[in-house]
Amino acid sequence: MAADILLSETAAPGVALLRINRPEAKNALNRDLRAKLAERFQALGADPEIRAIVLTGNEEAFAAGADIRDVAEADAIDMMTRPTEHHWRAIQTCPKPIIAAVRGFALGGGCELAMHCDIIVAGENASFGQPEVKIGIIPGAGGTQRLTRAVGKFKAMKMVLLGDPVTAREAESMGLVSELVPDDEVLDRAIALAKKISYLPPLAVRQIKEVLLAGQDASLETALMLERKSFQLLFASEDQKEGMRAFLEKRRPSYKGK
Repeated sequence: MAADILLSETAAPGVALLRINRPEAKNALNRDLRAKLAERFQALGADPEIRAIVLTGNEEAFAAGADIRDVAEADAIDMMTRPTEHHWRAIQTCPKPIIAAVRGFALGGGCELAMHCDIIVAGENASFGQPEVKIGIIPGAGGTQRLTRAVGKFKAMKMVLLGDPVTAREAESMGLVSELVPDDEVLDRAIALAKKISYLPPLAVRQIKEVLLAGQDASLETALMLERKSFQLLFASEDQKEGMRAFLEKRRPSYKGK
Protein backbone atom coordinates (compact mmCIF):
# COMPACT_ATOMS: atom_id res chain seq x y z
CA MET A 1 0.00 0.00 0.00
CA ALA A 2 1.10 3.56 -0.71
CA ALA A 3 0.95 4.43 2.99
CA ASP A 4 3.78 1.96 3.64
CA ILE A 5 6.35 3.83 1.52
CA LEU A 6 7.22 5.87 4.63
CA LEU A 7 7.30 4.12 7.98
CA SER A 8 7.11 6.13 11.19
CA GLU A 9 7.77 5.01 14.74
CA THR A 10 9.07 6.23 18.08
CA ALA A 11 12.69 5.16 18.45
CA ALA A 12 12.99 6.44 22.02
CA PRO A 13 11.13 8.92 24.22
CA GLY A 14 11.20 12.20 22.31
CA VAL A 15 12.82 10.66 19.23
CA ALA A 16 10.89 9.96 16.00
CA LEU A 17 12.22 7.54 13.39
CA LEU A 18 11.19 7.86 9.74
CA ARG A 19 12.15 5.04 7.41
CA ILE A 20 11.86 5.34 3.62
CA ASN A 21 10.42 2.07 2.38
CA ARG A 22 10.57 1.68 -1.40
CA PRO A 23 13.16 -1.12 -1.64
CA GLU A 24 11.98 -2.16 -5.11
CA ALA A 25 13.05 1.29 -6.38
CA LYS A 26 16.12 1.74 -4.16
CA ASN A 27 14.05 4.23 -2.15
CA ALA A 28 13.75 6.61 -5.10
CA LEU A 29 11.80 9.75 -4.27
CA ASN A 30 8.58 9.81 -6.25
CA ARG A 31 5.88 12.47 -5.83
CA ASP A 32 3.89 10.42 -3.34
CA LEU A 33 6.92 9.83 -1.13
CA ARG A 34 7.97 13.50 -1.17
CA ALA A 35 4.44 14.51 -0.19
CA LYS A 36 4.41 12.02 2.68
CA LEU A 37 7.83 13.19 3.89
CA ALA A 38 6.57 16.78 3.90
CA GLU A 39 3.43 15.79 5.79
CA ARG A 40 5.33 13.86 8.46
CA PHE A 41 7.98 16.54 8.98
CA GLN A 42 5.30 19.19 9.40
CA ALA A 43 3.49 17.02 11.95
CA LEU A 44 6.65 16.11 13.87
CA GLY A 45 7.84 19.71 13.83
CA ALA A 46 4.61 20.74 15.56
CA ASP A 47 4.56 17.85 18.06
CA PRO A 48 5.76 19.08 21.48
CA GLU A 49 6.63 15.53 22.52
CA ILE A 50 9.19 15.12 19.72
CA ARG A 51 12.61 16.64 20.28
CA ALA A 52 14.66 15.06 17.48
CA ILE A 53 14.04 13.12 14.27
CA VAL A 54 16.06 10.34 12.63
CA LEU A 55 15.58 9.75 8.89
CA THR A 56 16.86 6.57 7.25
CA GLY A 57 16.38 4.13 4.40
CA ASN A 58 17.58 0.54 4.25
CA GLU A 59 20.87 -1.33 3.89
CA GLU A 60 21.06 -0.80 0.12
CA ALA A 61 19.98 2.81 -0.15
CA PHE A 62 19.15 5.87 1.88
CA ALA A 63 17.55 7.17 -1.32
CA ALA A 64 18.95 6.61 -4.81
CA GLY A 65 17.61 9.81 -6.31
CA ALA A 66 14.36 10.97 -7.84
CA ASP A 67 12.11 8.44 -9.52
CA ILE A 68 12.93 9.07 -13.20
CA ARG A 69 9.62 7.52 -14.27
CA ASP A 70 7.91 10.50 -12.64
CA VAL A 71 9.68 13.06 -14.81
CA ALA A 72 11.03 11.44 -17.97
CA GLU A 73 8.21 12.73 -20.21
CA ALA A 74 7.39 15.92 -18.28
CA ASP A 75 7.67 19.33 -19.93
CA ALA A 76 8.86 22.57 -18.36
CA ILE A 77 5.38 23.83 -17.47
CA ASP A 78 4.52 20.53 -15.84
CA MET A 79 7.67 20.74 -13.71
CA MET A 80 6.97 24.38 -12.80
CA THR A 81 3.46 23.59 -11.58
CA ARG A 82 4.40 20.67 -9.37
CA PRO A 83 4.58 21.56 -5.63
CA THR A 84 8.04 20.03 -5.25
CA GLU A 85 9.67 23.04 -3.60
CA HIS A 86 6.91 23.14 -0.98
CA HIS A 87 7.60 19.51 -0.10
CA TRP A 88 11.30 20.25 0.34
CA ARG A 89 10.56 23.40 2.33
CA ALA A 90 8.63 21.39 4.91
CA ILE A 91 11.86 19.54 5.71
CA GLN A 92 14.02 22.65 5.47
CA THR A 93 11.85 24.57 7.93
CA CYS A 94 11.30 21.76 10.43
CA PRO A 95 12.36 23.26 13.79
CA LYS A 96 13.48 19.92 15.27
CA PRO A 97 17.02 18.60 14.70
CA ILE A 98 17.07 15.99 11.92
CA ILE A 99 19.71 13.26 11.77
CA ALA A 100 20.20 11.33 8.55
CA ALA A 101 21.29 7.71 9.02
CA VAL A 102 22.78 6.83 5.63
CA ARG A 103 23.64 3.38 4.36
CA GLY A 104 24.19 2.57 0.70
CA PHE A 105 23.28 5.07 -1.99
CA ALA A 106 22.50 8.73 -1.30
CA LEU A 107 22.41 10.00 -4.86
CA GLY A 108 20.69 12.88 -6.60
CA GLY A 109 17.56 13.70 -4.62
CA GLY A 110 18.78 11.28 -1.96
CA CYS A 111 21.95 13.30 -1.45
CA GLU A 112 19.87 16.47 -1.40
CA LEU A 113 17.54 14.90 1.17
CA ALA A 114 20.51 14.06 3.39
CA MET A 115 21.76 17.64 3.04
CA HIS A 116 18.38 18.92 4.25
CA CYS A 117 19.17 17.20 7.55
CA ASP A 118 21.28 18.74 10.32
CA ILE A 119 23.62 15.84 11.07
CA ILE A 120 24.63 13.02 8.71
CA VAL A 121 25.79 9.68 10.14
CA ALA A 122 27.08 7.50 7.31
CA GLY A 123 28.09 3.87 7.04
CA GLU A 124 31.51 3.01 5.70
CA ASN A 125 30.06 1.69 2.45
CA ALA A 126 27.69 4.59 1.79
CA SER A 127 28.13 6.77 -1.27
CA PHE A 128 27.04 10.32 -2.07
CA GLY A 129 26.63 12.04 -5.39
CA GLN A 130 24.73 14.35 -7.72
CA PRO A 131 24.61 12.43 -11.03
CA GLU A 132 21.90 14.55 -12.70
CA VAL A 133 24.24 15.82 -15.43
CA LYS A 134 24.43 12.28 -16.78
CA ILE A 135 20.72 12.37 -17.71
CA GLY A 136 20.67 15.87 -19.15
CA ILE A 137 19.60 17.97 -16.18
CA ILE A 138 21.09 19.59 -13.07
CA PRO A 139 20.27 19.07 -9.38
CA GLY A 140 16.95 20.71 -8.57
CA ALA A 141 16.57 20.53 -4.79
CA GLY A 142 19.70 22.25 -3.55
CA GLY A 143 22.39 20.01 -4.98
CA THR A 144 24.34 22.91 -6.48
CA GLN A 145 23.79 25.23 -3.52
CA ARG A 146 23.79 23.16 -0.33
CA LEU A 147 26.66 21.05 -1.60
CA THR A 148 28.79 24.13 -2.30
CA ARG A 149 28.07 25.49 1.17
CA ALA A 150 29.00 22.14 2.70
CA VAL A 151 32.19 21.26 0.83
CA GLY A 152 33.30 24.40 -1.02
CA LYS A 153 33.32 25.38 -4.69
CA PHE A 154 36.01 23.10 -6.05
CA LYS A 155 34.84 19.83 -4.51
CA ALA A 156 31.22 20.65 -5.39
CA MET A 157 32.11 21.51 -8.99
CA LYS A 158 33.87 18.19 -9.45
CA MET A 159 30.96 16.21 -8.01
CA VAL A 160 28.24 18.05 -9.96
CA LEU A 161 30.04 18.48 -13.29
CA LEU A 162 31.22 14.86 -13.50
CA GLY A 163 28.23 13.32 -11.75
CA ASP A 164 30.42 10.69 -10.12
CA PRO A 165 29.70 9.57 -6.55
CA VAL A 166 32.15 9.85 -3.68
CA THR A 167 32.69 7.30 -0.95
CA ALA A 168 31.55 7.93 2.60
CA ARG A 169 35.16 8.40 3.66
CA GLU A 170 35.69 11.03 0.96
CA ALA A 171 32.42 12.69 1.97
CA GLU A 172 33.57 12.84 5.57
CA SER A 173 36.95 14.30 4.64
CA MET A 174 35.32 17.10 2.61
CA GLY A 175 32.83 17.96 5.36
CA LEU A 176 29.66 16.44 3.92
CA VAL A 177 29.35 13.74 6.60
CA SER A 178 29.26 14.40 10.36
CA GLU A 179 30.31 10.91 11.47
CA LEU A 180 31.51 7.75 9.74
CA VAL A 181 30.72 4.45 11.47
CA PRO A 182 30.54 0.75 10.54
CA ASP A 183 27.47 -0.02 8.43
CA ASP A 184 25.73 -2.06 11.09
CA GLU A 185 26.09 0.76 13.64
CA VAL A 186 24.62 3.60 11.57
CA LEU A 187 21.05 3.59 12.84
CA ASP A 188 22.01 2.92 16.46
CA ARG A 189 24.49 5.80 16.38
CA ALA A 190 21.97 8.18 14.81
CA ILE A 191 19.35 7.28 17.42
CA ALA A 192 21.93 7.66 20.21
CA LEU A 193 22.72 11.20 19.02
CA ALA A 194 19.02 12.00 18.78
CA LYS A 195 18.49 10.72 22.34
CA LYS A 196 21.29 12.96 23.63
CA ILE A 197 19.65 15.93 21.94
CA SER A 198 16.26 14.95 23.40
CA TYR A 199 17.67 15.38 26.93
CA LEU A 200 18.75 18.97 26.21
CA PRO A 201 16.59 22.12 26.56
CA PRO A 202 14.28 22.19 23.51
CA LEU A 203 14.11 25.99 23.24
CA ALA A 204 17.90 26.31 23.17
CA VAL A 205 18.19 23.47 20.66
CA ARG A 206 15.60 25.13 18.44
CA GLN A 207 17.36 28.48 18.62
CA ILE A 208 20.73 26.93 17.80
CA LYS A 209 19.33 25.35 14.64
CA GLU A 210 17.48 28.51 13.60
CA VAL A 211 20.40 30.87 14.15
CA LEU A 212 23.00 28.59 12.60
CA LEU A 213 20.97 28.10 9.42
CA ALA A 214 19.92 31.73 9.10
CA GLY A 215 23.38 33.04 9.89
CA GLN A 216 25.24 31.09 7.22
CA ASP A 217 23.63 33.18 4.48
CA ALA A 218 23.93 36.51 6.30
CA SER A 219 26.85 38.84 6.82
CA LEU A 220 28.97 38.10 9.86
CA GLU A 221 27.69 41.22 11.62
CA THR A 222 24.06 40.27 10.98
CA ALA A 223 24.67 36.67 12.01
CA LEU A 224 26.32 37.77 15.25
CA MET A 225 23.33 40.02 15.96
CA LEU A 226 20.97 37.06 15.45
CA GLU A 227 23.09 34.96 17.79
CA ARG A 228 23.20 37.69 20.43
CA LYS A 229 19.44 38.27 20.36
CA SER A 230 18.76 34.54 20.62
CA PHE A 231 21.21 34.24 23.51
CA GLN A 232 19.45 37.05 25.34
CA LEU A 233 15.97 35.71 24.58
CA LEU A 234 16.68 32.37 26.23
CA PHE A 235 17.13 34.09 29.60
CA ALA A 236 13.34 34.43 29.61
CA SER A 237 12.94 30.62 29.63
CA GLU A 238 12.32 28.34 32.58
CA ASP A 239 14.85 25.92 31.07
CA GLN A 240 17.65 28.48 31.41
CA LYS A 241 16.90 28.87 35.11
CA GLU A 242 16.65 25.10 35.56
CA GLY A 243 19.87 24.43 33.66
CA MET A 244 21.95 26.94 35.59
CA ARG A 245 20.49 25.97 38.96
CA ALA A 246 21.13 22.30 38.24
CA PHE A 247 24.72 23.13 37.30
CA LEU A 248 25.27 25.03 40.56
CA GLU A 249 23.52 22.33 42.59
CA LYS A 250 25.46 19.57 40.83
CA ARG A 251 22.39 17.63 39.73
CA ARG A 252 20.90 16.53 36.44
CA PRO A 253 18.52 19.15 34.95
CA SER A 254 14.96 18.41 33.88
CA TYR A 255 14.04 20.47 30.85
CA LYS A 256 10.41 21.17 29.95
CA GLY A 257 10.73 23.28 26.83
CA LYS A 258 9.35 26.37 28.59
